[in-house]
Amino acid sequence: MKAKHVILYLLLAIVSSSCIREEALNAEADILSCILPGVAMTTSPIINNNSITIFVGPGTDISELTPEFTLTPGATINPLSGTERNFNTPQEYTVTAADGVWKKTYIVSVIDTELATNYNFEDTLGGKKYYIFVEREGDKVVMEWASGNAGYAMTGVAKTADDYPTFQTTDGKAGKCLSLVTRSTGFFGQLAGMPIAAGNLFIGSFDVNNAMSNPLKATKFGLPFRHVPTYLAGYYKYKAGDQFTEGGKPVNGKRDICDIYAIMYETSESVPTLDGTNAFTSPNLISTARIDNAKETNEWTYFKLPFTTLPGKFIDKEKLRDGKYNIAIVFTSSLEGDHFNGAIGSTLLIDEAELIYHSEN
Repeated sequence: MKAKHVILYLLLAIVSSSCIREEALNAEADILSCILPGVAMTTSPIINNNSITIFVGPGTDISELTPEFTLTPGATINPLSGTERNFNTPQEYTVTAADGVWKKTYIVSVIDTELATNYNFEDTLGGKKYYIFVEREGDKVVMEWASGNAGYAMTGVAKTADDYPTFQTTDGKAGKCLSLVTRSTGFFGQLAGMPIAAGNLFIGSFDVNNAMSNPLKATKFGLPFRHVPTYLAGYYKYKAGDQFTEGGKPVNGKRDICDIYAIMYETSESVPTLDGTNAFTSPNLISTARIDNAKETNEWTYFKLPFTTLPGKFIDKEKLRDGKYNIAIVFTSSLEGDHFNGAIGSTLLIDEAELIYHSEN
């Protein structure tokens, strides 16, 4: 009986302690959303793990902006939300979690220029564990490419930046170039039912929070474009990996192939962006350009893909001027890589690419 009493007292003590103990303070230090009071943003800000990119119309005065942020519960930000700052250069913010221990630094950039249309893949952001390709005008970054590298980092397979599916190499047609390789995701990927990761690069953003739960939704395609695209052109090399697999299982007699395409679509409040689930099926889609004769080649091979307007679709000049159309360009080393089908080692090199357009419809 005495032993039972001791156990009972211990249980009561544990329950009582858990009831009166204060709830643990939140250890998250994230920026969840961002607005610019008094300034029209052309699309929703791109919020990544340590950076935010805000898009405003060309000619907007960005020297005295007062961005306001929504944070995880209990977190604080320095400088304070609503502080006026000069965004002619990117600005740094530090978010401190409610527990006062965890902190995260964000670099916030405001893009006030037209989307870049010439891509030589010479420039990347420094000091990162994997390559992040950017386009610059002088010293200013005017566009940041997206890739699935952030998702691949979760596998723990890559040891260096060159081990990721998307990286830079010196074997370009002119200088450096983009290199996309289909990689194994290792034990972690096999366990999650995602045995491979195709190298990819695209205009848009990658939502790392969806990388495991809904990878097709993680690829958010497109940024505002105020011109009518006519062609996507450039040079590529391609070599397929030795063994094609579907769901990690070998498929004999099937060869991997790359994919290169671009899409233009109309945005709205209900459809701010397209993703891997609806890039070619959304009713908002206006026109597409896609390679239909991709092949293995060890020589730099020129491609020039015409944009084809879908039946019944047209581009409204007023909406075009107001930035209501998005464009996305996508390169990937495995055509079916978004469904985790492809061949490990498939390699696509891209260089000297260009989005050709005219300003009038």
